[in-house]
Amino acid sequence: MVIVLKFILYSLNIIIGLLISTAYIVLMERKIMASMQRRKGPNVVGIFGLLQPLADGLKLFLKEIIFPSYSNWLLFFLSSLFSFFCSLIIWVTLPIHFGVSILDLNMGILYVLLISSINVYSIVFSGWASNSKYAFLGGIRSIAQMISYELVISTIISVIVLFSGSMHLGKIVMFQTYVWFVFPLFPLWIIFMISCLAETNRAPFDLPESESELVAGYNVEYSSIPFALFFLGEYNNIVFMSFFIVILFFGGWLPITNLYIFKIIPSFFWLYLKVVFHIFLFIWIRASFPRFRYDQLIKIGWKILLPISFSIAYFEVSLCFLLNLTY
Repeated sequence: MVIVLKFILYSLNIIIGLLISTAYIVLMERKIMASMQRRKGPNVVGIFGLLQPLADGLKLFLKEIIFPSYSNWLLFFLSSLFSFFCSLIIWVTLPIHFGVSILDLNMGILYVLLISSINVYSIVFSGWASNSKYAFLGGIRSIAQMISYELVISTIISVIVLFSGSMHLGKIVMFQTYVWFVFPLFPLWIIFMISCLAETNRAPFDLPESESELVAGYNVEYSSIPFALFFLGEYNNIVFMSFFIVILFFGGWLPITNLYIFKIIPSFFWLYLKVVFHIFLFIWIRASFPRFRYDQLIKIGWKILLPISFSIAYFEVSLCFLLNLTY
C-alpha cells in the first residue's frame, strides 16, 4: 500500500511539474523571441508578464468546444487526449538520477521509441476525423515526416546503445562518467538535434502545422480544451527531447569533470542546466531559420541526414570494435 501511494504521489508530482514547466516554457519562448526580434514580449498580465501562461490557459479552457459538421466527434476529441497522454507516459522511464524514475526499465530506450512512434497516430486521426481537407493534408504530411526522421534517430540511438552496452537510460548516463558522448560523437549530436526538431514539429521543420499554407494543419478545426491538449503535448515533447538528448549525449545529471568543486553542486542543477540550454536551442533555431519546403524536408531526411548518420555510425562502431580487438 505504501509503495502504491509513493508511486501515485511521485507520478502526480511529475505531471504537475510538467504542466507548470510547459506553461512557463511558452512564456520563455515568447520572451526570448521578442528579445531576438527587438520587440516587447508579454509584459502586461502580472509582473514581467509572469501570469500570462495562466491567463492563456484559462482563456482556452473557458472557450466552447466546437465539433465540425460531419466529423467523427469521438475520434476528434480522443485524438487530442491521446496526444497529451503519450506526451505524459513517455516520461515514466526517464531518470532524474540513477534508479530514480517511475519505472526503472532495462529496455528504457525501446519504450521511448515505442511511445514516440505511436504518437503520430494522434495527428493522423485528428486530421482524418476533422472532415477538413486542410487538416487531413496536415496529418498526411506528418506521417512521412516523422517516419523519415525516426529512422535517423533510431540509427543514432543504436550507436549510443553499442557504445554503452545497455538500453537502460541510467546505465547510459553512468557510462559517461569520464567522457560525455557528445565529445566523440559530436556530429551525431548535431544530426540528432536536427532530427528532434523535425520529430517535434518545430521550425524550420513544422510542416504538419505550417500556418502560411495549411492554416495550422491537422489542428485547424480544434479549439478550447482539445487545442490546449495538443499544445501541451507538443511542448511536453520538446522538454522530453531536451531531457533525452542530455541523457544520451551530455551525461545526464553528471558534472562536466570529476573535480570536487563540481561534485559539491547538486546533480539536479547540472541536469536542469543542460535541459534549459537545449530548450533555448529549440527557441533560437525557430527564431533564426525560415521554414523549409516539403520536398526540402524529405530530401534533408532521406538524402542527407540518413546517409551521413549511417556512415558516421559505421565508422564509430568499426573504430570501437578495432580498439577492443587491439586491447
